[in-house]
Amino acid sequence: MLNFKRVARSAAATDGRQHGSVLIEAMVALVIFSMGVLALVGLQSAMVKNSSDNRYRAEAQLIAQTHIANMMAYGGDAANYITQVDKERIKTQLPNGTLTFSALTNTMVTVTVGWQVPGGNRHQVNASSYLFDVMP
Repeated sequence: MLNFKRVARSAAATDGRQHGSVLIEAMVALVIFSMGVLALVGLQSAMVKNSSDNRYRAEAQLIAQTHIANMMAYGGDAANYITQVDKERIKTQLPNGTLTFSALTNTMVTVTVGWQVPGGNRHQVNASSYLFDVMP
């Protein structure tokens, strides 16, 4: 009988020292879970930013290639085409968009499309092509 009381006392004394350990474990698990959720939110925001950058880059490349194709369709009079292009329209297509044409030689033209998202870096896409007059 004596041993039984001793065992009962030591078990009761041990239980008194371990109150709150479940609460600490739950708080640690909550901190680890919160850090994981914050990491996922950061990853998602980076993916949205990269997706926007890629969309603007694709749009700029399409604009540049379209202008080169139009100059080729215009024939040998690319200078006349350039004067008719509405360069202000690019601002509705890209944030802070710019459109420039430059002739490197008599037959080679470069179209440069630039844009800048607010608070971001300036980006640009160049497209060059030779314009040959196929008509004799």
